[in-house]
Amino acid sequence: MATAATQAPVNGEANPSSPVDLSTIPISPDGDNTDENKKPSSDRADGDQITVFHDKDNFNVKHPLMHKWTLWFTKPSSGKGDNWNDLLKEVITFNSVEEFWGVYNNIAPVSELAQKSDYHLFKEGVRPEWEDQQNKHGGKWSFSFKDKRIPIDELWLHVMLAAIGETLEEEGDGEVMGVVVNVRKGFYRIGVWTRTIGKSIPGGGDGDVAGGKGRSMDKGRDVLLNIGRKFKEVLKLTSADDVEFSGHTDSAHSGSTRAKAKFKV
Repeated sequence: MATAATQAPVNGEANPSSPVDLSTIPISPDGDNTDENKKPSSDRADGDQITVFHDKDNFNVKHPLMHKWTLWFTKPSSGKGDNWNDLLKEVITFNSVEEFWGVYNNIAPVSELAQKSDYHLFKEGVRPEWEDQQNKHGGKWSFSFKDKRIPIDELWLHVMLAAIGETLEEEGDGEVMGVVVNVRKGFYRIGVWTRTIGKSIPGGGDGDVAGGKGRSMDKGRDVLLNIGRKFKEVLKLTSADDVEFSGHTDSAHSGSTRAKAKFKV
């Protein structure tokens, strides 16, 4: 995986401008670690760099992410006309690999959530809603798993790691807003939300291509298709499985999250 960011620590913090390969971070703090300096706390000299994987209580080094991320949770509706804003809860915002694992290891896994529950992991300042200013011109890639015996917890973890590690898009694309997992009767659905649907955002200035500004239609389409292909790889799907992209506006007009697909990969 690609980027969280770190350099030699300064005052216990790392420089967030330089990327570090996330594959050097174990799948869980209890897993194998490639850090050759890992050693029992009793053998450490004062001043050693200690990550959360060495000592979860006394670590002095963090690996900052390129962006801050916020975890949201949608609790199941009571079926009595609940307001969406009352069901959607902001859980926590974090900005380092260590903080991510601290959150992940202390929330319920997807496989244990009730039906009609959702997790949303979005960049800080972006609400997981179609109407959000940064989402309203965008769309999402999604795939539904009809067999609920799949390893949904592992798949969702890898999608989150791909998002916070910035590996779902190329540097400067500025498209990925967040990732979502939905728990429904008979299926799980995982999605990646993007800022655009492959064309420039109205009012975008020339020269700034992040989020589609100044891009040609062909370039915008290529950027989205690349995200779709990477998303499909993370989900470990076969060539026979189609990951579909639809626009939020189309979904809103159709009254469904399953609007007609604009693209498939």
